[in-house]
Amino acid sequence: MPGILYIVPTPVGNLDDMTPRAIAVLKSCSLILAEDTRTSGVLLKYFGIDTPTASHHKFNEHASSESVIQRLEGGDNIALISDAGTPGISDPGFYLSRECRRNGIEVVTLPGATAFVPALVDSGLPCDRFFFEGFLPPKKGRMTRITELSAMPCSVVIYESPLRLVKTLEQLAEVCGNDRDASVSREISKLHETTVRGQLSELVQYFKATPPKGEIVIVLGGFKGEAVRPVHKNKYRP
Repeated sequence: MPGILYIVPTPVGNLDDMTPRAIAVLKSCSLILAEDTRTSGVLLKYFGIDTPTASHHKFNEHASSESVIQRLEGGDNIALISDAGTPGISDPGFYLSRECRRNGIEVVTLPGATAFVPALVDSGLPCDRFFFEGFLPPKKGRMTRITELSAMPCSVVIYESPLRLVKTLEQLAEVCGNDRDASVSREISKLHETTVRGQLSELVQYFKATPPKGEIVIVLGGFKGEAVRPVHKNKYRP
C-alpha cells in the first residue's frame, strides 16, 4: 500500500505556532523533506524530532521527486516542510504534490502558519476577497504586472524583501497613485512584528526614514474606480 505525502506548515516566526498535529506527523514519518536541512534542523531539535531529513528545494525538486515517489510507492510516509510557512506558497511544494497525485499517491496538507493571512487581516483593508501575488517579477515585466495589479478591485497581497521595499512602494505609487491605501507588515509573529498602514506616499516616506528589516508583506488596497470597457465600433455604421 502506498504511503502518504504530508505537506506540513512550520512557524513563520514564533515557534509556539507549531501545531501538535504537525509535530506528531513529523515524528511519525520515515523522512522529512526540508528546503534547508540546517534551518529546519533548529526547529526539529527544538521539538525533539529525530526523523531523518533530506534536501528538497527549488533547484533540485525535479530531480529528487522521482526517488521520493518511489519511496512513497514503497509504503513510506514522507513529510514536506519549507524554511517557514506552508510549502507551495512562494516555496517549493507544488511540483511534488502534482507528481504524487499523478501517480495515485495520497497528499494530505495540514493547516498552519503562513505570513500573508495575518498580514491581510491586520491591514485594515477588505479581506473578504483578495488576490495573492506573492513576489513580483524582479525585472522583466515588473511594471506591466504592477499595472495589472493596480486595476484589481480587491486587496492584493505582495511579498517583498526589505532591500527592495521602498523601490516597490514607489513603483506602486507611480502606477496606482500616491493616495492608494496600503499596509506593510514585517516580522509576522516575531518579537518585533509591526504593521504600518497609510497611503502609498506616506509609506514611502516612512520606510525611507525607517529602513525595514525582516520578512515583508505588502497589502495593496483595491481599485475603487469603474472598470474601463473597450468600445467596439462597427465600421459599416455611422
